[in-house]
Amino acid sequence: MYLVVYLGLAHRGEQTFADSLRTVGEGHAKHPDVLFTCEALAKMSDEHVRRLTPIVERYGERRRGGGVDEPERLHADGLAEVRSGPVGLLRDLQDLHVLGTLAQTTWTVVRQAAQGLRDVELIELCEHASGQNSRQLAWLNTRLKAAAPQPLIVAG
Repeated sequence: MYLVVYLGLAHRGEQTFADSLRTVGEGHAKHPDVLFTCEALAKMSDEHVRRLTPIVERYGERRRGGGVDEPERLHADGLAEVRSGPVGLLRDLQDLHVLGTLAQTTWTVVRQAAQGLRDVELIELCEHASGQNSRQLAWLNTRLKAAAPQPLIVAG
């Protein structure tokens, strides 16, 4: 059953997203909205990881495919450090958006399996996490739009 691969991807992906949100928030702390909003968004992903734990205990998880060619490539590398300046903020926000999108699409896939298994707890978690991922992505998209004009059109 390959659900264990995707449970591992959801678990690692959400944790990576949360850690990366904190890294970007702290690294761009001179923008208070980035600092405080990234922390709030990270807490959402922390909750997803916490709620996923009993499900992982029930089904198990595989973090890196374990001998299956394609799923071995399924992973997300987080942001270990931030870039500097306005363009750096823009790129960091883009990277966060990619991580958030990976988390959201993973929940979509896991939800399909949960429906097939008739696992109500997992279905509810997938719906909840996907809804919160939508809010996380909406803020990132809005902040990207706000951050883009100045560094992209003003000569540096």
